[in-house]
Amino acid sequence: MTTSLLSTHPTSDSGLHIHLHPLILLTLSDYITRHTLQNYTKPIIGALLGQQNGRTITLEHAFECEVTQQGPNSEPRLHEAWFKDRLQQYKDVHQAPALELVGWFTTAPATGPEAVHVGVHQQVLQTYNETAVMLAFHPTSVLQQTGAVGGKLPLTIYESVYESPEGPAAGKMDVDGVEAPLEMRFRELPFVVETGEAEMIGVDFVARGGGNAMAVAEGAERNGGKGQVHSGEMNGKGKGVAKDGKVLDDSSILSAEDEELIASLAARANAVKMLHTRIRLLKAYLTSLPLSYLTTPVPQPTPSATSGNLTPPHTDTSTSAPSLNHPLLRSILALLSRLPLLLPPSHISRFKQETLAEKADVELVALLGAMGRSIKDAKEMGRKFAVVDSMRGSGKRGVFGAGAGGADIGGGEDEFFGGGGAEGSGSAGGRGMGMGEFSTMS
Repeated sequence: MTTSLLSTHPTSDSGLHIHLHPLILLTLSDYITRHTLQNYTKPIIGALLGQQNGRTITLEHAFECEVTQQGPNSEPRLHEAWFKDRLQQYKDVHQAPALELVGWFTTAPATGPEAVHVGVHQQVLQTYNETAVMLAFHPTSVLQQTGAVGGKLPLTIYESVYESPEGPAAGKMDVDGVEAPLEMRFRELPFVVETGEAEMIGVDFVARGGGNAMAVAEGAERNGGKGQVHSGEMNGKGKGVAKDGKVLDDSSILSAEDEELIASLAARANAVKMLHTRIRLLKAYLTSLPLSYLTTPVPQPTPSATSGNLTPPHTDTSTSAPSLNHPLLRSILALLSRLPLLLPPSHISRFKQETLAEKADVELVALLGAMGRSIKDAKEMGRKFAVVDSMRGSGKRGVFGAGAGGADIGGGEDEFFGGGGAEGSGSAGGRGMGMGEFSTMS
């Protein structure tokens, strides 16, 4: 009979917060699959790498470990030299951010860890990390949850504590009056799954591969187990020939596009099932809440038959209503307020109006900017016209003056319009000289 090593206080009071990354699940699944297919007899034991910031522990990477048998009962232990070298290699690779050993993983029944797990856990605690956690994978839970969608992950994370022994050994003392030594027990820790962008891509790729493998397996089953087509065994119509000489239709073998479509539809179906489960959970929670004093009318007291005193209505207090979780209620309200954005176009007229109003505001600001630039250009043109008009007026007043004045006027006009200033001065000077010679000749 296996003795349970779970603590008598199942609820953890250490305040540890565990953030589990999907890469741990992929590594553990791959390790267990290879271990099972290759018929290995050694126990499944691996290391967990992550970060520990205060009371928050992140489980980010994992790797399998070499195991040795020690003790009279051949209990599993980590190979010290091999494990130290491999751990240092992983630390050299993962330096930014720096990762450390935060725990180890193995397989265990759903009832909890067993005595065979205590040796490895004590080895990790004493040599590497005194606050290391244990991740136990439950293979029996996987078989029981076949086909389930959105169920609980078949694993549990434990922390170790030391408690007084129970049963016949409890309260025993030796001759000197010293209490019995404390024994190691395990407490279950709550955890959340934290996914990074790169891990989401990897998980999606693995999910697509799993869907394709299932599709091919189903195609082979429809062929009665004879759907394996060997190279070179094709007839003239491009159809495979089985060993018994029967012609296999290639339509039963899915193409790459069909496999991708099946994987995508399966992922969407699982997402819809998960959404339906969560909606039912929220509905059940809201239904179980007590009556609201804001929206539910309060029944009025009824007068007593024997006296004029008012008798309050009978209220059933036998069933205890769940306590209000205000953060959860606010989250539900925020979710409901975002639902109009997901409705069909015929139900989002208000959203359309807000979009058009914002678009009109942007276009109005752009139009005002264009008008400002046009007014600035018109003002600049008026200033230049005033300068030219004043120059022309001064030129008309000095038409009978000296030729040099005319030259200056002509040059100024040409310089203002951007060309021919020297030529204008020369021509005006020539005209002035001609008038001087004419007066001399006279």
